[in-house]
Amino acid sequence: MRESKPTLPKTIGIWTRPDSPRLITTKNIFDYMDGAGELYIGYRFDHLEAYEYKAQNQNNILVELYFMKTSDDAFGLLSLDWGGESVELAGEPLDSAKPLQANAAPESSSWPRALYGEGLLRLWSDTIYARIMAYQETPESKEVVLALGRSIVKERGNPPLPVILKKLPDSFPADWMLGKDRTSYFRSHLVLNSIYYLGQDNMLDLDLNSEAVTSPYERKDSGGKKRIHFLLVKYPDNRRARQALAHFHKVYLPEHLIFLQAGSSGEISNIFLIEDGWLGYKIKDNTIAFIFECPDQETARIIINQI
Repeated sequence: MRESKPTLPKTIGIWTRPDSPRLITTKNIFDYMDGAGELYIGYRFDHLEAYEYKAQNQNNILVELYFMKTSDDAFGLLSLDWGGESVELAGEPLDSAKPLQANAAPESSSWPRALYGEGLLRLWSDTIYARIMAYQETPESKEVVLALGRSIVKERGNPPLPVILKKLPDSFPADWMLGKDRTSYFRSHLVLNSIYYLGQDNMLDLDLNSEAVTSPYERKDSGGKKRIHFLLVKYPDNRRARQALAHFHKVYLPEHLIFLQAGSSGEISNIFLIEDGWLGYKIKDNTIAFIFECPDQETARIIINQI
């Protein structure tokens, strides 16, 4: 993979990095991080370069550059946690930082590309996802962390959001509003289960050739107490989508039969009452939309018809 590399300063403030990074690939990622490696390789991960900036009588600053194979995958890693304050690294002062707006429209420019909190800066810059962490936050280390972030994004591309995010409705009827600050993009069932647990089985046949986005929708007048969960999965083609739906039925809805006519690619939708509320889905072309934990049949039917 050809990738333009950011130019990290050798010395910044009183901190200095080594000449060469520690190189992490899929072969040794589990030696580098305990337990979290599967989340990274659940995306189209190429390699990771890690630098440790050191200074006398100061705590270290760690810089991790995750080189991904697409910009969408770099965005996906950032989308797993929207915590922290949004910061602009292209010149806007830090005082303009704002938290992610929970109910902002998916296509709006309010999606942050960098988030800072408690000494940790996480950012998405083209095909790079980066983490810059000061082991102890001080005013000096914070300035260095943000300066390193600016050096990473400098003269790099600024691609749009993954196209699938545009398919997320801002709201559903009856004042169900998108929980944007809990919206995540992914490709792996292991990542899905870390966000919304369905089961150990890869029942949706997710892999690196599929893509998905998931988000809760909250009832506007419920104070966050009423919530449904929305999941949208896109497959390479309709055949793969129909196979995945059949697998989902077999594992998650074994008591409900489904008939998928061979060679047909027509739209199919269903709703079912299960233990934790109403579940609904609609398959159209190579995409399946799901809703989980819907409070009643009518709401489930209205939402499925809108998708």
